[in-house]
Amino acid sequence: MKSRFTLIILAFICGLLQAHAQADSSAIARIIAAGTTDNHTMEHLDILCNRIGGRLIGSSAYDIAAEWAAEEMRGWGIEVVMDSVGALPVGFNRGPWFGRMLSEDGMILHFATPAYTSGTKGVQSGHVLIEPKTQAEFDRMKGRLKGAWVLVGGESKGWPIDFSEKGDHRRDSVKLVNLEIEKKNNEIRREFWRTRTVDLRKELLPFSDEPAIFYKEMVEAGILGIIQSAPVPIAALYDRNNVMQMHWDSLPSVPDIKLDENQYKIIEQMAKERRDFELEFDIRNHFRPGPVPYCNVTGIIPGTEFPDEYVILSAHLDAYDVATGGVDDGSGVSPVMEAARLIMLSGARPKRTILITLWAGEEFGLLGSQSWVDRNPDKMAKISNMFNRDGGPLPPTGMSVSDSMWDDMTEVCKYVNTINPDIPFTLTRRTPSPKPDKASGSDSGPFAVAGVPTMGFTLTDIKGYNFDYMEIWHTERDLYTRSIPEYQEHAAVVTAVAALGVACLDHPLSREGYYTTPPVEQEKPAGKSPKKGKKN
Repeated sequence: MKSRFTLIILAFICGLLQAHAQADSSAIARIIAAGTTDNHTMEHLDILCNRIGGRLIGSSAYDIAAEWAAEEMRGWGIEVVMDSVGALPVGFNRGPWFGRMLSEDGMILHFATPAYTSGTKGVQSGHVLIEPKTQAEFDRMKGRLKGAWVLVGGESKGWPIDFSEKGDHRRDSVKLVNLEIEKKNNEIRREFWRTRTVDLRKELLPFSDEPAIFYKEMVEAGILGIIQSAPVPIAALYDRNNVMQMHWDSLPSVPDIKLDENQYKIIEQMAKERRDFELEFDIRNHFRPGPVPYCNVTGIIPGTEFPDEYVILSAHLDAYDVATGGVDDGSGVSPVMEAARLIMLSGARPKRTILITLWAGEEFGLLGSQSWVDRNPDKMAKISNMFNRDGGPLPPTGMSVSDSMWDDMTEVCKYVNTINPDIPFTLTRRTPSPKPDKASGSDSGPFAVAGVPTMGFTLTDIKGYNFDYMEIWHTERDLYTRSIPEYQEHAAVVTAVAALGVACLDHPLSREGYYTTPPVEQEKPAGKSPKKGKKN
């Protein structure tokens, strides 16, 4: 009788376990069904890019994007925390910009300006000069600098001219170098006039190509702005050397223009020939009085069994404002948000807490993610994995998995190949990598330093759309139209399935063999000692 009763109890428990497994698989089925028939990823991206736009921290657009993302997640039933990170001394908003050359062969100018740099004072026109390289040259042309646009040397990488004390010190050193070059060139000229046997074109030594050597002196002389050659597509970043020290009463005062290198060459040659022409610009760069706070946006789907253990889905919300951040990192934000929506829509109840975090200030140096790691050291050992998306609008086609995670991730990903047979998914073996001692790259960096697994997806342009991330990265081409809807929508579904699968394991993913140096010691779930390899 006793053995019969035991069998009945065991059968009842097995039935419960089977029902629970079916509930999990049905949630996955609902995610895949909704994700393949009613996917909202590109709708999120449309709002982010085309209604809100470029969104550096410190801008009104970033504040709007943060509030929008929070309200969307609240509407899906997700608890949201606006996680304060810091504040900038001043803010910046970019308006439209326009420029043209006024001459017989006039042309519309193709250019950009870095964020946190000056705009024009309305529409401003002026003649063009090539910057002085020596003190004697500056003294000779000082009177002509007032009201001039000045062509400066070097090739733009997107950063503005550094007018900090460090920048002044570097330019002062270059002035001394150029002074010595000038002395040698004067000797060459004297030899030429004495003997007429020296070819000046071959013998004169070139000056340093350091841009805007006499920057402050030219500003004081009344220039309208500086213009630097820029490769196409034009990158326009921000004033990283000065923004943290900016004050409302000491903002940059002249525009820093990055001009299409092809147009720059034409204008430079015309200036060398001393031809009669002008440039006209209207640049509406505007500042906000500070301090201007910025925050991470974190959605919380609480765990039912291990609420103090975590799976993180993340991307960075901020984006350079010369374009609209469609790829960097709208292509991360939109699938991550859609993955969160699909999980909530499925009715799934993950065992671990899923954090959907949109980081602030990634482009300023991983500010949001580093701040979170610094303020949450107690959580590092409890994060099963961080899925961070910041690599462009390509679909997940695989994952590199350590040996200790292999069985778990095989189980987690078994449904992925049912989503879209045209985009197959393959697990490969991951060899241990050194745990980094310095955060770099994207927002996964601070977590990796803390020993957290940051296992991400392999991304592949599997259908041959000829996507090139480096053609878009940090440039004027970072637009909504550069994302690939088919890839983006697929990424959202795969992310939802994988994240939910990891969150529903009855144990954290093992960290054994993930890093070659010992990671943060992992805590066991409270009140349980589950055996490795057991799945739902």
